[in-house]
Amino acid sequence: MEQSIWLALLSTGVVAGTPILFAALGEILTERAGILNLGVEGMMLVGAVTGFMVTMSTHNQWMGLLMAIVAGGLMALIHAFLSITLRANQVVSGLALTIFGTGLSGFLGKDLIGVPLTDTFKPIPIAGLSEIPWIGDILFKHDALVYISYGLIFILWFFLYRTKTGLELRAVGENPAAADAAGINVFAIRYACVIAGGMLAGAAGAYLSLAYAPSWLENMTAGRGWIAVALVIFGTWNPLRAFLGSFFFGTIDVMGFTMQTIGIQIPSFFLKMLPYIFTIAVLIVVTRETKTRRVASPEALSIPYNREER
Repeated sequence: MEQSIWLALLSTGVVAGTPILFAALGEILTERAGILNLGVEGMMLVGAVTGFMVTMSTHNQWMGLLMAIVAGGLMALIHAFLSITLRANQVVSGLALTIFGTGLSGFLGKDLIGVPLTDTFKPIPIAGLSEIPWIGDILFKHDALVYISYGLIFILWFFLYRTKTGLELRAVGENPAAADAAGINVFAIRYACVIAGGMLAGAAGAYLSLAYAPSWLENMTAGRGWIAVALVIFGTWNPLRAFLGSFFFGTIDVMGFTMQTIGIQIPSFFLKMLPYIFTIAVLIVVTRETKTRRVASPEALSIPYNREER
């Protein structure tokens, strides 16, 4: 494979992995607080259709992104109320939210299918950095949201591991009863993390409809929300590893198109299966690893907290 094709593959892999990265960072934040959110796919879809609708109306893609973030946060608020306040089963709540988001986005966007969008996020090469051989082509010739995702990786890592609030958040995810006894507001932290995670999922959806493939199609996330959930396990709840995982899955996602362009004849259905085959393979490997070493899974993940049982 020629160097130009490799560069194109890796560069496109960064773009394809960006929505997965946004969603995965939001899920890491949520799960670190002890709440399992399987509604990421539905939140992404609602964010995608909201961002598209608002951008179409205002001709401002930043306004579309903002409203997509708000929509994702509102979806997450539903999950937070059910799982934190009502202490409902978090798996059931998340799955219900995915089904609800899929139906709601399809209803809201039924008249938008095939409508072109002119106000989109376009590539902005960073002067100096974009001229670095290989690295510049792969990392620094993209749109603003890709660069924002880079910043979020380090912001979230610093917040979780280098701040007092981040320590309190991780304590809530590990042992909410002990955190509560130490004066930490368990419910406030869990609500904040779930809503923030939903907002990032909304941003992930908006990236799909406003930058990656500027359009609206029903179920356009195509399972990326589920990949993001798996990526959290793959990255052992670490934002830095989540970036590597999203880049890996993004590259696998676009590899099929690259193989077709260079003349490798492989059935298109198999190529579409590649990201999910690798997702299953990664989960098998990670699950086997948990038998021999401790994985950084929060101890209280998916376990409702009842102060009266403390």
